[in-house]
Amino acid sequence: MARTGRPKAELILSGEERAALEGWVRRRSTPQAWALRCRIILACAEGASNKDVAARLGSTPHAVGRWRARFVEHRIAGLGDMPRPGGPRTVTDEQVAALVSRTLESTPKNATHWSTRSMAKELGLSQSTVSRIWRAFGLQPHRSESFKLSTDPYFVDKVHDVVGLYLDPPERALVFCVDEKSQIQALDRSQPVLPMMPGVPQRTTHDYVRAGTTTLFAALEVATGKVIGSLHRRHRAEEFKKFLIKLDREVPDGLEVHLVLDNYATHKTPAIKTWLLAHPRFHLHFTPTGSSWLNLVERWFAELTNKQIRRGVHKTVQALEQDIRTWIAAWNTDPKPYIWTKTADEILERLASYLNRIPDSED
Repeated sequence: MARTGRPKAELILSGEERAALEGWVRRRSTPQAWALRCRIILACAEGASNKDVAARLGSTPHAVGRWRARFVEHRIAGLGDMPRPGGPRTVTDEQVAALVSRTLESTPKNATHWSTRSMAKELGLSQSTVSRIWRAFGLQPHRSESFKLSTDPYFVDKVHDVVGLYLDPPERALVFCVDEKSQIQALDRSQPVLPMMPGVPQRTTHDYVRAGTTTLFAALEVATGKVIGSLHRRHRAEEFKKFLIKLDREVPDGLEVHLVLDNYATHKTPAIKTWLLAHPRFHLHFTPTGSSWLNLVERWFAELTNKQIRRGVHKTVQALEQDIRTWIAAWNTDPKPYIWTKTADEILERLASYLNRIPDSED
């Protein structure tokens, strides 16, 4: 006698149910998981076996049987995700709201910020509950980031000026971001560096021997990413003038030169102003006070620090300067320009959101 298998639950669709299922199958925005369940029910309603439906739709007979049974029992509602097993919820919405409010609006008596343990003790919850709620709401009391808003009275005008150079540079001109990285220390570790090994990072002593300092004057060409650099032991207007003379020699004649730089005193001395009057192709664009983030060369300085200076070991200033020159030469063989994407209006809107969070910022 042939085996007939487990008897299938009879599945008959009403006109409304069939129309709804077919509509979800045709609709492009329907989630794929839901559309598959609808196709399974429609195929089962045609009288096909679980095995045949599974083969046709790329599912399994077990899954087809499960959705068939759930539809017969609960109709369309049975195609949704059923409640998962587990204990009942013990933390109420009021407790969650109180925890979030306490985190945002208060601090503990004996600390500057809440920890999961101190908050759990304060509200009578478990530490893991506090941790889960903080993660759900994106709260990180242990973290703190720095910011500074410029007080420059011409802040808006300067932002438009500098960002305009980045996004729409003038024709027959080169735009350079200029700054000085001063007090670069030549540091020698007090004991030899232990090299990296499998499972063990490179190790250096925490103390060091200072061998002197140097200053790097750098101009980052915005269009190409190339850098013109000059090293000096002192950081005065006299050294900045020498750097301008070097820029004048290296930039082809016939091109205007626009320099983006900060408000450091050495950039505005009478000697510099006199030199600029004698070289009218140079145009200075000053970033707002306290807004070094507008100067792209600062991003390049970070590259230099991370890849060459921070973990470097130099017994003399000459060795440090040679390594910096070598690194600049290597950079210029394959320069990578930094692409500015934010408009001036987008920057000002973002800063306005900070002002809205600071009391009395309208003053």
